[in-house]
Amino acid sequence: MVKQWWARRYAEARAKSEAGMATAEYAMGTIAACGFAAVLYKVVTSGTVSGALQSVIGRALDAQF
Repeated sequence: MVKQWWARRYAEARAKSEAGMATAEYAMGTIAACGFAAVLYKVVTSGTVSGALQSVIGRALDAQF
């Protein structure tokens, strides 16, 4: 009986000590995703990539069926 009580206490204390980890992990994931999006935006809007994308889209729209 006492052993079960201590096991429950230990499990509860451990769960409380890790309660904030999920929030911190989500925050870091969000920051990383925003950074990746900013880099991707800069790459896609650069002159070289923008010209290549326009070329590909232009050829796709002018394709003969």
